[in-house]
Amino acid sequence: MRSIGHDTFGAPEQVLTTREVPAPEAGPGQVLVRTVLAPIHNHDLVTVTGNYGVRPELPAVGGTEAVGVVEAVGEGVDEALVGRRVSVAGAPGTWAEQFVAPAAGVIPVPDAMSDEAAAQLVAMPFSAISLVEFLDVEAGDWVVQTAANGAVGKVVAVLAKARGINLLNLVRRSEAVAELAALGIDDVVATDSPDWLEQAHAILGEAGARAAIDSVGGEVGGALVELLGEDGLLVTFGAASNQPLVIGSGPVIFKHLTVKGFWGAKVSARMSDEDRARLFGELISLVLDGSLVLTSGGTFGLDDPTGAVVASQSAGRSGKIMFRP
Repeated sequence: MRSIGHDTFGAPEQVLTTREVPAPEAGPGQVLVRTVLAPIHNHDLVTVTGNYGVRPELPAVGGTEAVGVVEAVGEGVDEALVGRRVSVAGAPGTWAEQFVAPAAGVIPVPDAMSDEAAAQLVAMPFSAISLVEFLDVEAGDWVVQTAANGAVGKVVAVLAKARGINLLNLVRRSEAVAELAALGIDDVVATDSPDWLEQAHAILGEAGARAAIDSVGGEVGGALVELLGEDGLLVTFGAASNQPLVIGSGPVIFKHLTVKGFWGAKVSARMSDEDRARLFGELISLVLDGSLVLTSGGTFGLDDPTGAVVASQSAGRSGKIMFRP
């Protein structure tokens, strides 16, 4: 079958190629899925460089999420899954015509949900809703997030509105303020403005924020401690700036702040089946009622990995770049 993979770690646009590999077979507890759409996530690209938390054995097929149709099931798996359209994440090798995944991790999706939404239902949205749960905030609390115009940031905004949480959205470009306003997202501040901290303080008020989410790092991420209130929580789960997160010790000490890391895969692995079902139910409801819009930023065939990677790294795209075998 055709796939996109790499023999070495390095820049994705340089090391990813289209190649023929043996078609997989479903083993015990697994399903074989025919890929319909498979998105390109930032963590997929970082994995190709060899700098992610998990390094695949080489040669490797890329991708970790997709929507597809179950073609076959392995031993111990309900045959009723055959023919079902499912969302899958955390399954290496989705940038291919077929892939295998643990049957326990596939999510059957309603007919009313588009392929574009189902292809990206799990990794980013589920990380976002798990992240909001991780904050342990309530309706009426203020939360600050960086990279508010990113995939996770936009989902967090929808979840915050649905749950009655106040959200201050930070973006790195002034142009992104209008982009989020067009999506109905308010309280947006661009950090390329010299007085962005003053703008943020004016929105939050004297009490400051209960929690902050950072996926940028660098000076902006470090400045979030200035916006937190007493006993506030700073959660870091990314470093888009490729700069270290440098935090002043004064605010941490005198406000009794807590700093935690968040890795969605680890949090999900520790989550109970009941909580996982509850959160997926919430996400699916938000997609079906139109509150959570998950669109494609463009599709590419398996014959153009370089074009797809370049498109996925371009600013201003409307959604995830996806492979369609």
